[in-house]
Amino acid sequence: MEARQGRDAAGGSMRHAHDSATGHLPGDARIALAWVPQSRFINSRSGTDKSGRVQYAVKHLKHQGQTVSSSQTVNPQQACEDLLLEGKQYNIEHHILPSENAVADRLLARGVELKDAYDELHGKLHARPPALQVFLGLVLSTAAFWNPQKMLKARTARNDLTNVNQQIARKANELAELLDQRTDLHNTSGFSSETHYHVGDVIEAASQNNCLFQSYVQEKLDALRGQFDLKYWPSLGDFMRELASDAEKAEMAATDPLTAAATAATRPSKADFFKALFASIEENSTENYGQLPRAFKLTDRTLASLANCALDLGPDELVDEAYVKRLRQRERNGTE
Repeated sequence: MEARQGRDAAGGSMRHAHDSATGHLPGDARIALAWVPQSRFINSRSGTDKSGRVQYAVKHLKHQGQTVSSSQTVNPQQACEDLLLEGKQYNIEHHILPSENAVADRLLARGVELKDAYDELHGKLHARPPALQVFLGLVLSTAAFWNPQKMLKARTARNDLTNVNQQIARKANELAELLDQRTDLHNTSGFSSETHYHVGDVIEAASQNNCLFQSYVQEKLDALRGQFDLKYWPSLGDFMRELASDAEKAEMAATDPLTAAATAATRPSKADFFKALFASIEENSTENYGQLPRAFKLTDRTLASLANCALDLGPDELVDEAYVKRLRQRERNGTE
């Protein structure tokens, strides 16, 4: 799993920007990037670099952006590519996010296809730093972690989770019946197997290697067991039945808005990337206390170009502005 660094007070991921080399931008505007998505819901073993809460790209400047003199001419493509290079260099130096670097390399290698896209991005975002850095970071993280291949795996994992819950429900019910049967035999057979009969026994045995339990909980639990006899506690069978019921009633839900958007359709497709990107833009807008302008919107052509390059689509796989237009229309209508 790719390492992500830093954590802000609100629980979102944030890495401190580094001192970038001067001279990349006119007016010596030294900009540092942090491509790390805010995490809101994620599992560190999920393969999408998730670790505690969703993950979306959040950027910040180490140095306050300096106003570029109006007399200087800014090359939009060069400005965008400088930001990509700076972010890539930071990741290399800190040994993080190689998959985002791979996406950055694709964008840099196919720069000719992105000239018009960079013109639009720069025109709409450069006057609101760090909005341009934020958006480029969203493209990198979305293409790296919410691409169609990753979302195919996510759908498979969702199905696996459903199956596991079904097995837990079935087997926990079976175990509950066996535990009840053992209790009856202890009470009627004249024999005892010297096994756990009190839930407190199970809790203590399961926590024997947990020094925090032993230091702070065990004494209080022992006091409760001494104060209340067995009839006040659930039986081991009751515990198992509750686990079975909980698993049986489980409802599948994505743990972050990007995954929810990207896996809304039954089948994986290139639309997964666009849906995740739209969700990421919304999450990082000023309406949600992000850095992207309110009602920020790109043309269908620019979105198509970004997807083609970020996903490294070949000549037979390319999407065009008509594809994006149809997708947006379906999204507005609430259809897949």
